Amino acid sequence: MSIHPFHMDIPQATLDNLGERLARTRWPDEVEGAGWDYGTNLNYLQELVSYWQQTFDWRKQEEKLNQFAQFRVDIDGLGIHFIHERGKGPNPLPLLLFHGWPDSFYRYHKVIPLLTDPASYGGDPADSFDVIVPSLPGFGFSDRPRKRGWKTSEANALWAHLMTDLLGYGRYGAAGGDTGSAVAQFLALTHPESVVGIHLTDIGWHNNSATYANLSQAEQQWLAAGQQYFFQEGAYVMIQSTKPQTLAYGLNDSPAGLAAWIVEKFRAWSDCDGDVERSYTKDELLTNITIYWVSETINSSMRAYYEESHNPSLQPGQRIDVPVGMALFPKDNPPPREWAQRSFNLHRWTEMPHGGHFAALEEPVLLVEDLRAFYRPLR
Repeated sequence: MSIHPFHMDIPQATLDNLGERLARTRWPDEVEGAGWDYGTNLNYLQELVSYWQQTFDWRKQEEKLNQFAQFRVDIDGLGIHFIHERGKGPNPLPLLLFHGWPDSFYRYHKVIPLLTDPASYGGDPADSFDVIVPSLPGFGFSDRPRKRGWKTSEANALWAHLMTDLLGYGRYGAAGGDTGSAVAQFLALTHPESVVGIHLTDIGWHNNSATYANLSQAEQQWLAAGQQYFFQEGAYVMIQSTKPQTLAYGLNDSPAGLAAWIVEKFRAWSDCDGDVERSYTKDELLTNITIYWVSETINSSMRAYYEESHNPSLQPGQRIDVPVGMALFPKDNPPPREWAQRSFNLHRWTEMPHGGHFAALEEPVLLVEDLRAFYRPLR
């Protein structure tokens, strides 16, 4: 289980094949005035695919990402890819950052320098972190689990082994959003002796045991709004939780289809007023999408929904007793504070002025400031 340096170097043949497939895209029709109401807008996707084929430079993005210290290690038969950047300060706190779907380890590329070297960005070096960003199994450059029933959220022993036994950290923090929120929660639930606190940008998959009768008015309104939102935006959850394999044939074969499936979520879940490029550049969108394409992990990443829906990891009534901080971004349908307090030992609650689901990409400075403030008394 030795750790080996990892360097991204995608074969040129893979990139050439991508370009050829993009050029041969067979476009569907679209009704007049569709906008984004029926799904990903045709004109925008054609623009994005044209940029991907003719302008986007994967080698440039690859070079930037290779500036981070990256590694691979085999744990329990799974190869795990992770970034491990050392902090520049008197006593850096180790911090695990977990991504979700449909993003990747790339979610955190903007915050890593701010967290490791705060002094270079006007911060206090006493707030520095050793930052560890793994690609979750089934995502990016980690191996794809092949065993039926393998759940991302329950890989807590894997992360504890990586942090304590392989990297030598007895105490550390964990943070994340989306699937990463559930992973951080489960790690805190099972290894409270090592996890000093967790920081979340959403509630994740945690279901508390409250009945509708004892909910506050704010909680009832939030749940009702969530049901309406799920009816409008939740089709992807249903298909990925029931028949991900069927969907994967198209997404793994067509880069245009893959881009359509992913970019629609970045637009819908971000604070961009319908213009996804108000929050992200084409290069940022396509770097994340290309990671899925070259690693062929769209199927294994979606499969996590199936496994979790058929056997949830976090059960109603389970409480996270380690300190919990939450940074809530308005476009991410944040819950009322009392909902979180039912399940978490809540130490910090921050309602952000703007931002959405992919906070580390969209609002890195706001997120970093909250991470520093939450962990400052826990060091």
